[in-house]
Amino acid sequence: MNKLRAAVIGVGYLGRFHAQKYKLLEDVELVAVCDSKPERGNQVAQELGVPYEPDYKKLKGRIDLATVAASTTSHFEITQWLVENGIHAFIEKPMTVTSAQAEVLVELARKHQVLLQVGHVERFNPAMISSQKVLKNPLFIEVHRLAPFTPRGADVDVVLDLMIHDLDVILTLVNSELKSVSAVGVPVLTPLVDIANARLEFKSGTIVNVTASRVSLNTTRKFRVFERDKYLSIDFGKGSVDLMEKTGDWSGGIPPIKHESWSLEKGDALLQETRSFVDCVRNKTKPIVSGEDGLRALQLAERILEDIRGRIRDLN
Repeated sequence: MNKLRAAVIGVGYLGRFHAQKYKLLEDVELVAVCDSKPERGNQVAQELGVPYEPDYKKLKGRIDLATVAASTTSHFEITQWLVENGIHAFIEKPMTVTSAQAEVLVELARKHQVLLQVGHVERFNPAMISSQKVLKNPLFIEVHRLAPFTPRGADVDVVLDLMIHDLDVILTLVNSELKSVSAVGVPVLTPLVDIANARLEFKSGTIVNVTASRVSLNTTRKFRVFERDKYLSIDFGKGSVDLMEKTGDWSGGIPPIKHESWSLEKGDALLQETRSFVDCVRNKTKPIVSGEDGLRALQLAERILEDIRGRIRDLN
């Protein structure tokens, strides 16, 4: 089998992990790593035994696919160049700074017959995959994604930094058009929104309450879903799932409820995500998280941010 030639553009905290995953795949040759900071780029290159290339444009004709893990503000420019040169692109979330940029990339990918995959890694979390098998019609969803502050990702609002993971999951579970958004958020440590809460209502009647914070003391990644006669709780961090189901009519006394819980080996979701991208390129199949999916999550994030910023303007 011919090896696919890959590169990682941006090898900071997350990009370094992406490069490591490519090195683990026997049918992939990691041709180079790219980074705007020579010291960092050389360090990762030496660690993995591959060349450091400061200018990603010099990879033209040398690679088949690339992961874009540079700063969010550079995603559009880098990915546009990749697509226009026939290189399949795996873009870390958020896909771009604006949905208008994401739309351009989706159209360019169609034009040039190039694959786009977006890095919403929770889709590859075993807890998520397991839960999808038992969820049918969510009526209410409550989400908390809280984390201590780190400078990484602080170039965008917390909605694009953290909440967007859950927005992608929500749109995967709720097959309905959005009806309304009501959101609040405030800057705490940065000039951007650091903590946000949104109430989403879909035309199906599903209600979602989602909170994201990057100024919390502890890390929490919990996703709770309520259906008729069913409640499911996912802890993405621990890889555990709790399921409670009504088994009959309640007539007093102990309610007829069956409780199941299971823990799954967290595995390596990033490796599975990378493996899936490579397989899609090789087999010319649609990625599990496509460019269109990344665009939808970004459009929802923008609606939330628009409502938050409107409220902040009103207060000022």
